[in-house]
Amino acid sequence: MPSVIAITNQKGGVGKTTTAVNLSASLGAIGIKVLLIDMDAQANCTSGLGFEKKPNASLYPVLLGERKLADQIIKTECENVSIIPSEFDLCAAEVELARLSFETKKGKSRKNPDHHLTWLKEALKPIVKDKQFDVVLIDCPPSLGKLTLSVLIASRMLLIPLQCEYYPLEGISSITDLMNQLKSSGINKQLELVGVLMTMFDSRTNLSRMVVGEVREHFKDKVFKTIIPRATRIAEAPSHGKPIIQYDPHSAGSVAYESAAIELAERLGIKK
Repeated sequence: MPSVIAITNQKGGVGKTTTAVNLSASLGAIGIKVLLIDMDAQANCTSGLGFEKKPNASLYPVLLGERKLADQIIKTECENVSIIPSEFDLCAAEVELARLSFETKKGKSRKNPDHHLTWLKEALKPIVKDKQFDVVLIDCPPSLGKLTLSVLIASRMLLIPLQCEYYPLEGISSITDLMNQLKSSGINKQLELVGVLMTMFDSRTNLSRMVVGEVREHFKDKVFKTIIPRATRIAEAPSHGKPIIQYDPHSAGSVAYESAAIELAERLGIKK
């Protein structure tokens, strides 16, 4: 059964999408079959793997019941990696989910009153059952809105990329609090934190080292041993529509994401 992992952080600019793209490519390079789902309307995962935005390519038609999730899957140029791309219509999905939530609260008759919470979980069931993929990585929007909530309900695990700065550190408790609420309420009892991945580490600054120390003290062994450095080559790669492992495979950033992928595979118990 594939591991469904939500990659999320409500703070933007922490390396969330960069991590989703590069972990996918690095996992694929070691023989792990990955489905990357871009749930962020900015579609940076999509462009980061060389795809342009196209109408009806995202999961919005799946939410509306017009298509099956499997219909939206596209193979990428990265070995063993497929993607469900994003486009601007996912903004409408956020609005649609809010509308469905409002209707449910008002008690209007619906065939499935929990559809606004469980639509993605239901849509993923055939993919999970088919075992075509070893890992499903979902890049969430940089918020804790309805789309992110639906991803967390559909996921088995949560991966939090965390920039080595103070403000991102402040917001991480909101994510873990939501995870604990979903578990304690019974909405998703299985949801677990697979790890915190430190990103944009600058060894020249005391702040980076301090943040890493604080996070390790709080989250213990949930923090990845691998730390992703702040690197120009990582920042350049998306403009070429490539993950770092293709853009500059010998760079420090590529080596770091390869190490993080191996560590994630070990945490998931996947042997390749």
